[in-house]
Amino acid sequence: MRLMADTKQADEQLDKRSEKQAARLAREMRNFAGSHGGSAEGQLAHIGRGRVRVALVGGNGEWGNLVAPSQAAARKAAELAGVTLHDDFDGDLAAKVRTGPYEWSRMAGIQVGGPSNG
Repeated sequence: MRLMADTKQADEQLDKRSEKQAARLAREMRNFAGSHGGSAEGQLAHIGRGRVRVALVGGNGEWGNLVAPSQAAARKAAELAGVTLHDDFDGDLAAKVRTGPYEWSRMAGIQVGGPSNG
């Protein structure tokens, strides 16, 4: 009986921890949205060891990434922050991304005439 009670308590602690992580991520998402046109959309991608990359695109086309400890925490955070999640980072979402000179120089530098990788 004692083991079951300890396990239940550990599960409750994990739930509380996940809720805190989701709340922190939601604050970051709201701050991002507020700084970039008042809204944001996103897409989730597994990056290993249970972690999830949250790619965000603001209403003004600026973009950024956050890392969440789990898919559940990322989805809860998006829900709390009012961020619409897309299944893929293509089509309508990709079309909203605004790139600047930095991104273009990095892309061109890597592909054409940039420094070698070796």
